[in-house]
Amino acid sequence: MQIHHTIESLRAARASAGKVAFVPTMGNLHEGHITLMKQAREHADTVIASIFVNRLQFGAGEDFDRYPRTLRADCEMLEAAGVGHVFAPDETVMYPQPQRYVVQPAAAHVSILEGEFRPGHFGGVATVVLKLLNIVQPDVALFGKKDYQQLMVLSNMVRELALPVEIVAGDTVRAADGLALSSRNGYLSAEERAEAPNLHRVLARVRDAVRAGDHDLLKLETEAMAELAARGWVPDYIAVRRRADLQPALHLDDALVVLAAAKLGRTRLIDNLEI
Repeated sequence: MQIHHTIESLRAARASAGKVAFVPTMGNLHEGHITLMKQAREHADTVIASIFVNRLQFGAGEDFDRYPRTLRADCEMLEAAGVGHVFAPDETVMYPQPQRYVVQPAAAHVSILEGEFRPGHFGGVATVVLKLLNIVQPDVALFGKKDYQQLMVLSNMVRELALPVEIVAGDTVRAADGLALSSRNGYLSAEERAEAPNLHRVLARVRDAVRAGDHDLLKLETEAMAELAARGWVPDYIAVRRRADLQPALHLDDALVVLAAAKLGRTRLIDNLEI
């Protein structure tokens, strides 16, 4: 496995890599990332991963400065997973000057859910992903469903800008107790980690109720929020939405997903389940 710290080095390697599958990450990898890497191997001759903590997608007061940087351990995991190349630039490589040209996703897609609580986040994500796609020029790019709104925004960006890359969604990888794997799980205390799986359990009850024919979505959302709050969480939202655009469901035969974000102590967790 080769590690590249410059755009020139990565592009030189990419020229002889054949069909490429690309998995962008911010590092601090866990088994969810590694599952994506293994899935990527099924789509291409060569897997390229990136590790870059993108300042543009962090808001004021978020955890940019304390986000774990674990490059050596990450590269060991990636090599074991069969990744061929790692692009690990620093900020001077990705942003040699202030990034004045940026992607502005559709307002309807980023003013809701995560976008309501993290203004500017998806613009930062879309900008860095577009830049990485231009650098790597992959045939396939993989993103996990845990960040469901991110996946929707990026899929729409690729389609509407006619980028020559196929987007593949990877299923959320969970611990045995149901907690969605996330780099931020490492912030949880032992007590919080024991409580954290209840986010998934609450979502599962909403999913099961809708599948069983309960179509009072507002009631289900409100009850789920109240349950989390009673357990000591500070929920931002629990919402049943259309999968295609995350707008409110207009027809009960729409393909739906229930999404949630809530703080447990100082740690903000997100999760979702397709219905």
